[in-house]
Amino acid sequence: MRLSVVVPVYNEAENIPILAAELAALQPAIPDLEILLVDDGSTDATWPCIQEAERHHPGLRGIRCPANRGQTSAMLTGMRVARGDAIALIDGDLQNDPKDIPRMLDELKDCDAVCGYRAKRRDTWSRRIASRLGNRIRNWVTRDGVRDTGCSLKVLRAALVWDVPPVDGAHRFLPAYFRLHGRRIKEVPVNHRPRQHGTSKYTNWMRLPKTAFDLIGFTWYRKRILKHLATNAPQSL
Repeated sequence: MRLSVVVPVYNEAENIPILAAELAALQPAIPDLEILLVDDGSTDATWPCIQEAERHHPGLRGIRCPANRGQTSAMLTGMRVARGDAIALIDGDLQNDPKDIPRMLDELKDCDAVCGYRAKRRDTWSRRIASRLGNRIRNWVTRDGVRDTGCSLKVLRAALVWDVPPVDGAHRFLPAYFRLHGRRIKEVPVNHRPRQHGTSKYTNWMRLPKTAFDLIGFTWYRKRILKHLATNAPQSL
C-alpha cells in the first residue's frame, strides 16, 4: 500500500532536519513512501529547512502556504495532494514517534482509520489534566468513542479526506467526522516524546474557548449530515 505522510508545520525550524531524517528512515519498511511537509506560513527558518531536507531525502516534498491559516487548512492542503492509497498524519514537534507508523499502517488492513493514543504522556501535569477533561467533554458531545483525539498520529485510507469539512478546527475532531460517515476506527497505543525544540503553539487557556466554539460547529455539521442522510435514505416498498 502506498503511503503519504502529511506533516503540518508552523515555526518548527529546529525540528525539521530531525523529523525529515526520522521519516526518511521508514523507507526500508515502506518502500513506496511520500513525505509532505506543509509549511503553514512560518515566520522563522522553517521553509529553508524544508528546502534543505528536500535535497537530502528523495521522496520528501515541501508545500508552502502563503499565509498562516491554521492546522486544519495545512493538513487538508497536504492530504488533498497526497498520492498515496493511505495517509499518515503526524505533528511536526517531534512528540509523535514516526516508528509507530509502519505498525499502524499494518493495522489499517481491516479498518478505515487507525488512531493513536498516548499511553504514557510526556507533558506537564496541567496539560495532561486539561487533555483528560477535554477528551471527556468532546466525547460526550461527539460520541466518537475515541479516548485521545488530541493525539495527532493517525493513519487512514486516502478517501477519508473527503469526510473532513474545510472548516477551522476540524483537525481536532477527525474521528468524529469519520464516525459520521460510518468509517471503521481502530485505536492503538503509541509512543509520546517530550518536546525538545521550539515552543507549543497552544496553551490550555488559549485552546479552551476555541475548542468550545469548534464543538458547536461540529454539532451544527452533524445535524446537517444526519438530515441529509435521512432525506436521501432509500424508500421502502
